[in-house]
Amino acid sequence: MKKILIYAYTEFNLGDDLFIKVVCERYPDARFAILAPGKYKLSFKDLKNLRVYASDSLWIRGINFLFKKIKQPDFMQRFLVNHSDGIVHIGGSIFMQGEYWKEYFHKAESIRNKSKPYFLLGANFGPFTDDEYYQTHKELFAQYTDICFREEYSYQLFEDLRNVRLAPDIIFQLTPPKEQAKENYVAISVIKPSSKGLGSYDLLYYEKMKEVAMYCIQQGFEVHFLSFCEHEGDHEAIEQIVNRLPQEFVGRTRTHLFTTNIEEILSVLAESSFVVASRFHAMILGWVFEKPVFPIAYSNKMINVMQDAGFTGLYTDFKGMEDLQPEQVFNSFHTNGIDVSVQVIQAERHFEKLDSYLSLLGRRTYESKTEYS
Repeated sequence: MKKILIYAYTEFNLGDDLFIKVVCERYPDARFAILAPGKYKLSFKDLKNLRVYASDSLWIRGINFLFKKIKQPDFMQRFLVNHSDGIVHIGGSIFMQGEYWKEYFHKAESIRNKSKPYFLLGANFGPFTDDEYYQTHKELFAQYTDICFREEYSYQLFEDLRNVRLAPDIIFQLTPPKEQAKENYVAISVIKPSSKGLGSYDLLYYEKMKEVAMYCIQQGFEVHFLSFCEHEGDHEAIEQIVNRLPQEFVGRTRTHLFTTNIEEILSVLAESSFVVASRFHAMILGWVFEKPVFPIAYSNKMINVMQDAGFTGLYTDFKGMEDLQPEQVFNSFHTNGIDVSVQVIQAERHFEKLDSYLSLLGRRTYESKTEYS
């Protein structure tokens, strides 16, 4: 069995954790490892082919500290890279240009073992402002084994590279819960706008989500607020919105705060009547679970994917937030459905090259005990 190291965003973000879940479940006969906070052992306790190396454990922190003293930083990550048969870098918005992108780039490259196959799956590229950022990554991407972007815009930036492909978001591959008893509530996934570089919109957004929640309640629905990532301020955003609700409305709301229980959040979405999606993957999951979705686009990546999927329903971005009327959102209950059966099939393309490498195409039964060593 091949040993594969996973690179992913490990801050207990539902979308990124679902990426890890999907890839590990697809290849039950491969052995996967990830360096992540110890609580991820709870998140993925049912994935018997994934070993979590606790980055916050005393022994790993101690080893890294000792090797840093002799100018060998990130020893554990290097060790796992060198003792793997390949790397799967899986994630969404992992190439946004930041102030210190050069330092991050050089650190990541210092760890990479160029003799190991490297698969980059599920990402989009940008936003970026400098051509140097783009050209530097283009030179790097040419060295990877396989790259599969999740939207047309990113693909077109690099389509002249022989190893670059395109497929819909990986989460289209997620199998819906078997039982989806439809309940009489609206699921609202929230964000903290300032965590997305939209700091001037925090107060306006909280007020508008309060208005949407009140309107839905007045129409006879409960409202379930969903936090996908505490680290990025979703928990705080729910608190801000609920605190603005008149007391008589609060009793008609429920709050679901994701940390490690993936199945809880999936069930909440699957059993809802309607999804108001500020989170990118709330939009995708709503579509997969065949729910009408009203997207609130915090970045072009959401709009790009809506266009790629042929979504023609009503939505808003933050520039149009001030004009958003709650009745517009609620009325989308009847107009914002979309058939994504084609995207569900096409999303499997992300794994074409990895399938070939692992020689596991079509095998879905886990038969042996696994121990990453």
